[in-house]
Amino acid sequence: MNLVDSSGWLEYFAEGNNADFFAPAIEDTKNLLVPVICIYEVFKRILVQSGINEAQKHIGDMKLGKVIELDESIALSAAKISYDLKLPMADSFILAATRANEAILWTQDEHFKTFDDVKYIPKKYQR
Repeated sequence: MNLVDSSGWLEYFAEGNNADFFAPAIEDTKNLLVPVICIYEVFKRILVQSGINEAQKHIGDMKLGKVIELDESIALSAAKISYDLKLPMADSFILAATRANEAILWTQDEHFKTFDDVKYIPKKYQR
């Protein structure tokens, strides 16, 4: 199973420099997990940048994967991850959801790059 973090989704939707890296995981919807916290983060960013219609369209694309609710077990695991690794809340929830589902996390967030259950690519900024 694959789980793409919010930065990966935003890169894919914006057709950014790393979009091709995330495409295999995103387009394999049978093996795609989507935590609700990623839906929140992506919806909010696109809403601010492009408006409600664009945000709703892209959330529809995200929901082609299996949406993962954030339950008590994931919350407790995320709190421990946050404490142990000094990660922000959203990133801790994403990593906890990845591990709870024995998935691979696809990301361009540098603080994830050393974990075994992660496929990482450095962020390439547009010029």
